[in-house]
Amino acid sequence: MKTRITELLGIEYPVIQGGMAWVADYHLAAAVSDAGGLGLIGAGGAPAEFVREQIHRGRETTDKAFGVNIMLMNPEADAIAKVVVEEGVKVVTTGAGNPGRYMAMWKEAGVKVIPVVASTAMAKMMERAGADAVVAEGMESGGHIGQLTTMALVPQVVDAVTIPVIAAGGIADGRGLAAARMLGAEAVQIGTRFVTAKESIAHENYKQKIIGAKDIDSEVTGMSHGHPVRQLRNQMTREYLKLEKAGASFEELEKLTLGALRKAVVEGDTVNGTLMAGQIAGLIRKEQTCGEIIREIMEQCEEILRAIK
Repeated sequence: MKTRITELLGIEYPVIQGGMAWVADYHLAAAVSDAGGLGLIGAGGAPAEFVREQIHRGRETTDKAFGVNIMLMNPEADAIAKVVVEEGVKVVTTGAGNPGRYMAMWKEAGVKVIPVVASTAMAKMMERAGADAVVAEGMESGGHIGQLTTMALVPQVVDAVTIPVIAAGGIADGRGLAAARMLGAEAVQIGTRFVTAKESIAHENYKQKIIGAKDIDSEVTGMSHGHPVRQLRNQMTREYLKLEKAGASFEELEKLTLGALRKAVVEGDTVNGTLMAGQIAGLIRKEQTCGEIIREIMEQCEEILRAIK
């Protein structure tokens, strides 16, 4: 399945793995790239030198290209942006901010820049700044979310820009890829399903919570202070929402979630950890290798697209 995204990134299939903090390490990125998609190392809140080490280990694990996702709220974002150039990384995706200040440096180094956007206004801004593509991410996704659904956002972004659009949010199988293509997207970005991949370092407890989830098992916290996060329901989310409803301050709420994602991913704490996952979790029923996941997605998508021709 050739699209402008597969050509731009030199990948076999139009499937990109989300750059999930704590989950998207070099093991997962390498496995996705080996399977024909584009793997991403998620910098999250990590130090720049940790990201450099992840890049080195990734190259020891695969000879395929992979990228880096930079959360621009990271205090070390400036340093990580330079590491990307110094290490010759060819693809960067960005979230939680505007990467405009790094664009000239990255473009001079030949880096393909793909910001995650949640509105047509941001998509247009990124195109003007020189982005090579954008990820239009709907609020069905896990983690930090915007206000529009994928179905509403993607076609509007496709109409608003001339650069390729990657759809994200609520996509986990070939039906989602086929739907995204019908909306005008030229690839999909998938997060939650890859959390459960056999190559994912996420704790088994975390994986099993996703595999056992139903369609209504996610909640959004942080709406009151403008930083909404989608995650699976547990004791921590119930306490958070109770405090939020009572008018707790941002600082008080932040104390509740401090280190909570690490608790879930590394320690397997499904009670007090932040179990970031999208609404699509109810479709995920087993652990598979990244190769199995991507092959299944592509076979299902191609069967659907052949049927409607």
